[in-house]
Amino acid sequence: MARKIRPVVSIVSTAAVVLATVLFVYWAIHSPLQVQRFLVRLVLISLIIFLAILFVRYFALLWFSYLQHAEKTARGRVESHNLPPVSVVVPAYNEARVLDDAMEALLRLDYPTYEVIIVDDGSIDETVEVARQWEGQHGDVAVRVLTKANGGKATALNAGIAQAQYSFILCMDADSWIEPQTLHVVMPHFEDPSVGAVAGNVKIFNRDNLLTRLQALEYIEGLNMPRRAQGFLGAVNVVPGPVGVFRLEALQEVGGYDADTFAEDADLTLQLITAGWRIIYEDSAITWTQGPTNLIDLIQQRYRWTRGILQAVRKQKWILLRPFPDFPLWLSAVEMAFEGVVWPVLNVYAHLFFAIVALLFGMGELLLYWWILLTLLDLVVALITVSMEEESLSLVPLAVVYRFFFILFLDVTKTFAAVEEALNLGMDWGKLRRIELSQITRAGHR
Repeated sequence: MARKIRPVVSIVSTAAVVLATVLFVYWAIHSPLQVQRFLVRLVLISLIIFLAILFVRYFALLWFSYLQHAEKTARGRVESHNLPPVSVVVPAYNEARVLDDAMEALLRLDYPTYEVIIVDDGSIDETVEVARQWEGQHGDVAVRVLTKANGGKATALNAGIAQAQYSFILCMDADSWIEPQTLHVVMPHFEDPSVGAVAGNVKIFNRDNLLTRLQALEYIEGLNMPRRAQGFLGAVNVVPGPVGVFRLEALQEVGGYDADTFAEDADLTLQLITAGWRIIYEDSAITWTQGPTNLIDLIQQRYRWTRGILQAVRKQKWILLRPFPDFPLWLSAVEMAFEGVVWPVLNVYAHLFFAIVALLFGMGELLLYWWILLTLLDLVVALITVSMEEESLSLVPLAVVYRFFFILFLDVTKTFAAVEEALNLGMDWGKLRRIELSQITRAGHR
């Protein structure tokens, strides 16, 4: 049986790092003058190296994401008369409050032939009753409902895939709603027989408080910008759960979803790449999803994401040691490991170490310049990425608090999660509290 999060070890580890840093600084202050000067130089060099890594990371992602955007803009929308039928699989566990809205969006898809399979994963609310109300024929669209004992999202997806009658599968979440053009813009990519999956563009729709608005900016700048860059390099490493379209042949080759990680989407994507399938990113395949509305739910979600990604990388760890002959696969795994572990830990420790040293050695101005420099960088990146997404410019000013509060908070959470995963501590899936989509105004999100 899965166990609850146990952050005690993470907290103790973090406290030990903080204590070690404070003791080091205390020793440095009481050291001879020559030692202090050497340490100050060392800190400045470390700060420059950290900033160099940060700038290279940011500008590389921004440049390649811009190239992907420019390439797609120049190419225009790909039209195709070959639009094969698609099976849509909707796994649902305790989604009674949001399933109606998801189904309404699905039945508005602008696509000639598709079916919908709702898979109830042993819900203990009214999910089955709500799903049964949609069962049957809706114009040309057939809706089927499957029920099974609770076994997790991966098993629910596999159950739906096993019952699919078409050769292409759209997998989505029951708390999301898909825009009408999604299948129409995705399916032309599958004319290339080497394409095994297409990753869509996920956005936050519930932007009714500061936390969810920051998540909306994060999805644009922190998730979709890297995915654009990966798409240009042919190294997309996650087909997101809310919107991913797969070739059934590819899914069957790798055996479908595995249930042994907390990030079945990342795990499946790496398996597909390992098997030789190409993964494409399509930014016009838009799905709106619900972000956590409070810190506890957000922490639970990011714990699960981080640990799941680390589990997926560990399963394919041999990739990290073999950059050739399949460089995109190696790049995907390295980027996943870097973003999941290395960068969050580095970011947290750098902020902590530089802040303590700067304050104790009387370099407070340096911290101010550092904050101004990174804030300007975030504002520029936010403006560019929001423009590429054709999103609301009202999100851009949030970049002022984005890095030093929101992202730093998430990186602390990821660091805790990485420590607990390294120690193999137990954790359950958790369940986000849902808000009915009809309670939220959708207008103005585009």
